Amino acid sequence: MNQLDRLAPVALEDLVEEASLLARVDRKYVVPVAEAWSLLDAVPPGTRVLEIGGDREFGYRSRYLDTPDRAGYLSSGRSRRLRWKVRTRRYLDTGGCWLEVKTRGQRGQTVKQRVEHPETPWLTTEGRAFVAGIVGEAAAGSLQPVLETSYRRTTLLLPGSSARVTLDVDLAWSTADRELVRRELAIVETKTGSTPSAVDRLLWSRGHRPVRISKYGVGMAALHPELPRLKWHHTLARHLAVPTT
Repeated sequence: MNQLDRLAPVALEDLVEEASLLARVDRKYVVPVAEAWSLLDAVPPGTRVLEIGGDREFGYRSRYLDTPDRAGYLSSGRSRRLRWKVRTRRYLDTGGCWLEVKTRGQRGQTVKQRVEHPETPWLTTEGRAFVAGIVGEAAAGSLQPVLETSYRRTTLLLPGSSARVTLDVDLAWSTADRELVRRELAIVETKTGSTPSAVDRLLWSRGHRPVRISKYGVGMAALHPELPRLKWHHTLARHLAVPTT
């Protein structure tokens, strides 16, 4: 029996009902894979794990789009108030693909809006109109694919707090001619309201602190060396071991 087998399941519809948190505060940590899995032995009693069709770990593939002048990357990396990211996300095990736009809401919350969309490098007419309604026609009309990410995710629902925790492993980033792979690392992300979760406090007790990491941000900085590293410089150097070129 592994750590996941010890946890009771939660169905997707119940997870969405109890903790959809499309507007949320995210805290992210980069830890060794073994330590990420060891968290499952110390989560609060009553923690449940997302289970769909008997599976508890799911593959994701995301394709990010940005303007030729990298407006999305720069707005995120420079912490501008009007920051945004656009991606399509494919759910490899359960099926389905969504077009998602992430922006910054009040009090630092991440706001995600999404619609179904085919897994294509370029946006459909309907997809472009959806993005334009959020970030403007000028940006939406010039979007182009710039980065692909893949990983496998386990999602936990913590008791009592409506907080979610995701554990992402098998981390990989790629462009047309470059690749970055970090199988030995995991990204642990807590998704809560304004109050830190029990898993945040558990990570703090083990010496881990939230880091500035965006899969899009670090992937672009690592695989597009002509770009400035901006607020991800420390994470790239210390946690992902990506040297400055």
